[in-house]
Order: sequence, then C-alpha cells, then structure tokens
Amino acid sequence: MSGERPFPAILRSTNFMESSNLYRLIQSFTAIERKDARRFLESPYFNTRQDLIELFDLLCREKAPAPEQVWTAVCPGVAYHDTALRLLMSYLNRLLETFLLVQETREKDVRSRLRLAVAYRNRGLLGQYERNIRAFARELEEQPLRNAGYHSLLRDYHFEIHLTTIARKPTDTGSLRALAHSTDVQYLSHRLQLVCLELSQKNIYHTGEDDPLHRDVIALAERREWRELPGISTYLAAYRMLSYPEEDTYYQAYKQKLKAVETAFPAHEMREFYMFSINLSIRRANRGERNMEQEVLRLYRQALEAGYLFENGILSRFTYHNIVAAGLRCGEMDWVEEFIRLYSPMLERKYRDSSMSFNLARLHYARNRFDSVLSLLQKANYRDPLFSLAAKTLLLKTYYVLGEYDLLLSHLDAMRNYIHRKKVIGYHRTNYLNIIRYTERLLYPDSLGRQARNTLLKEIEKEQVLTEKEWLLGCLGKVIPTAE
Repeated sequence: MSGERPFPAILRSTNFMESSNLYRLIQSFTAIERKDARRFLESPYFNTRQDLIELFDLLCREKAPAPEQVWTAVCPGVAYHDTALRLLMSYLNRLLETFLLVQETREKDVRSRLRLAVAYRNRGLLGQYERNIRAFARELEEQPLRNAGYHSLLRDYHFEIHLTTIARKPTDTGSLRALAHSTDVQYLSHRLQLVCLELSQKNIYHTGEDDPLHRDVIALAERREWRELPGISTYLAAYRMLSYPEEDTYYQAYKQKLKAVETAFPAHEMREFYMFSINLSIRRANRGERNMEQEVLRLYRQALEAGYLFENGILSRFTYHNIVAAGLRCGEMDWVEEFIRLYSPMLERKYRDSSMSFNLARLHYARNRFDSVLSLLQKANYRDPLFSLAAKTLLLKTYYVLGEYDLLLSHLDAMRNYIHRKKVIGYHRTNYLNIIRYTERLLYPDSLGRQARNTLLKEIEKEQVLTEKEWLLGCLGKVIPTAE
C-alpha cells in the first residue's frame, strides 16, 4: 500500500507473538474458556473496542500469526506500527487478566457469601448483612474441610462478628477473645504445614539448618486445647514422623491419623500428606528395609485411586516414572504394564509418548526382553536432558547384559559427551559420570582379578552419589575372578 512503512526485518525473522504473554495465556484456555472469554470481551461493561475482539480471535489459532498479519487484519489500511500493536496486545492482556479474576469470583463458594455480607455492611444494610453472615457461618460448618483454609475463613468470620459487636457494645471482650483464639489456630495450622514441608525437603536433600522458632511453634501446637483440631493434630503427627523417620511407632500413628481425617483436607493437601509418607518409606527402603518397598507401592496405589496425584487432571511425568519404578521393585509386572497404558493419556501431551516408551522399556528390561528395550529406546525422542540420561542409562545396562561391549564403549563415550554438551551440573553430573566410569571398569569382566574385583567393589559401595549402585554391585557379583 502506498505510504506504508516497510515491515521491519527483525519482525520478519522473529515472531514475537508466539513468545508473548498474551498468546501463551490464550493458548492455555480450554475451548469453553475461550467461549466465555469472548463473551466477556463482547460485554460493553468491560470492553467497547472491536479491535481487541478481533485480536483475540486471531490469537486463538494454534499457530501464532505473524505480527504483520495481525496488524493488517486488525487495522486494515493503516501502516504497520510496532509500538501500537504491542500496546493493543497489552490492553487485551489486561482485559483477559480481569476475565480470570471474574472467573475466580464467579465460583459459588463459602467465601463469596462472606464477601456479600461485607458489601452489605459497607452500605449500612445491616438486616441483609446479618442474614448473609449467619448463612456464611452455617455453610462454613456444613462443608467438610477443616484445614488451614477453613481456619482462615473462621478467623474472618470472627473478625466480622467483632466489628459489629464492638460497634453496638464497646465494653464487650468476648468477641475479641474469640477472634484471638481463631487467629491463633489460623497461624498454627499454616505454620505447621510450612514446618512439615521444610522438614520433608531437608530429609530428601539433606540441606539447611533447623529454624529455632520451629520448637516454639511445636510447643504451642501441643497444648491440649488444639488436640481435636485436624488442621493442627494431623500436621503434628506428620512432624513427629518426619523428625523420627526410624521410629515405626510415629509412622503407624501418622497412617492411622491420615485415615481418620481424609475428608478434612482438599486433594492437593492430601497429596502432600501422602508424599510425606512415600518419601519416608523410600528412604527406609533404601536403607535396607525391604518390606517398605511394598509400602511405597501401596501408598502410591492408594493415592492414585483416591485421585490425589492429579493436578487439573494431569499426572506428573515424575510421579508416573516413580510409580513404575515402585511396581518393578515389587515385581508387579502385570500391574505395571496395565498402569503404563492406562495412565499415559493423563500425562502432559508433550511428554506422553516418550514417557510411555521409556517406561515400557523399563518393564521389558525387567522381563529380560532386551530386543524390545532397544527398539523402544531408539525410536523415542527425549527432550528433557535428565530424562534422556535415564534412557541412556537403561540402554547402557541393556548393552552390558547382552555382552555388546563394543557398542557399550561407544555409547559410554557418547553419553559422556552429552553430559558435557548439555552442561548437566551438580548432583546429576556427578551421578551419571560415576555410572559411566564404573561401567567402563566393568567392561571385559574376565580380565578382572580377585584383588581388582574387591577393590572395585569397595569403591562402589563407598560412593555417595551413585543411583545405579545396586545394579553395578550385582554385575560385579556375577564376575568370576581368575585365580591369582
């Protein structure tokens, strides 16, 4: 078009639409959410600009349109203006953020009743306020949750009661004491949750110092007046179990407690509770308590059947891998095969195929079907470096078992180069380089004499960072030393 500014070269080569917050937000919407968002944009209360609706429609496409294409569609006949387009995108992004907030508040929950009561109080409509605050108290008690969120709402309720009571009767102290009590419970329920999360993390990663304040929090929580409150007593049981992981008495008490209060916590919190006991059971199994391997699988299956392991309908690929590992350690081959196929559709789409092929390969390795292992691993595309290294390690083990030492040697070199190229750091770098190093020393086992074998065995046993220690020791145990 005559008079139009040429489209900048940098924009021709880089589609900033695809990496924009706006495009990624719109692509995260479900089909229903897109329809709701468009109705929101069509409402003159929120938006009076047609060009924002047109921009929204364009960005609903699976492939992000080029900036020039967007500008031509939204502002036909006008010379391209980069700043104006970005400003338009910013307007739409703010509107869609408002849409998200409206969606959140539209949900009919207990808190909305309290917000409505406060709105009436602020307008001096005390009759309507009283009806809604009573309804809020009734609905709060009728719902089953008794977690920190419940105590936060209860504290807000007592705050409202205090405001209206003190306005009518300034000398009253009863409402203030009730508010203080509910504030204490709110604090303790939140604080105990954080104490347990921190302690669980320390047990896994062995990092950090204990916070001296934790002892004061625990001492306050152990007072008799809180004993019957699930939001406090459950976390106290978790704290004791996590603080004394070798004490089976605390573990069993925690299991019983969890069973009794299951309906008092939402799914995401129950997932935390189960992960406390799963991680502790894994730790005990790794220290030689073989009966805890069955316990790990039992806990995973229980949480899976209850729906606690899903977030927005998605099963984490890490949880998926861990469940397969637990099942294989327990020899539950048929159950593992059923699990892999049944739950792979619930993984994120981009990880679905690779996760399924990798875990089928693990299953076939356990069943000594090594040709299938090679086929599954060689056709899969693993995007995540750590996931790729896990697959390469399984391939390494398969080559070793098949006696393909020349292929294994080339594979070890390629694996070492991959670690350096991908800049794998910290624990994972040390672990996989150790696996490579010790596997190289296992090559051509007939050349290992008795002394060399014993030296290697001791080195592997003492290694602090080595996830394949058991496999390496197993391979070493099969080596027949030559007489010396």
